[in-house]
Amino acid sequence: MYLDKIPSGVHGANCYLIACSKTRKAAIIDPGGDAEEILRRIKKNNFDLEYVILTHGHGDHIAGVPKIKERTQAKILIHKKDEYMVKSAEKNFSSLMGGPDISFSADLLLKDGDTISLGEHELKVMHTPGHTLGGICIKTGDMIFTGDTLFAGSIGRTDFEGGSFEDIMTSIKSKLLVHDDSTKIFPGHGSESTIGDEKRKNPFIK
Repeated sequence: MYLDKIPSGVHGANCYLIACSKTRKAAIIDPGGDAEEILRRIKKNNFDLEYVILTHGHGDHIAGVPKIKERTQAKILIHKKDEYMVKSAEKNFSSLMGGPDISFSADLLLKDGDTISLGEHELKVMHTPGHTLGGICIKTGDMIFTGDTLFAGSIGRTDFEGGSFEDIMTSIKSKLLVHDDSTKIFPGHGSESTIGDEKRKNPFIK
């Protein structure tokens, strides 16, 4: 699988461009801004963008969506419990971030256990509430895209609307730590890690 990390937007959130190397089918996870650069990389690699997958509905992870949607036929996917956020610049906080107000409608609503086909690869949706009500992580092969649920050495904030420390810890323990220690995690901010490293070093988990 092709994987490219693109720090994007005013907060430098990690956007991930993933693709099936054989079929050239591609997906973007969390385009937080810099839509032109994301689109340039898609064109450079001759990818066919099928999906924009959002791990949650906060403005720093969704700001690039409107332009990407305008320029491609990609479907916008988000968990059903975060759908309300992308429809409101106030709820997704883009109205407070100094840039344009962001609002749009999703094309497909996700739930726990859904599988998204991307060429020869399958992406498994894991509902991991705690940062938001509809936060998700996405697993494919030995990789998990953890959004703002689990970071290298930390966890997502739980003091926003829909957040819950108890819920995020339950999500991490029941949905993420059950995977092999060698499983790589690609978070919404910061550097990559592994499940094993987080078990050993993350102060919220140890």
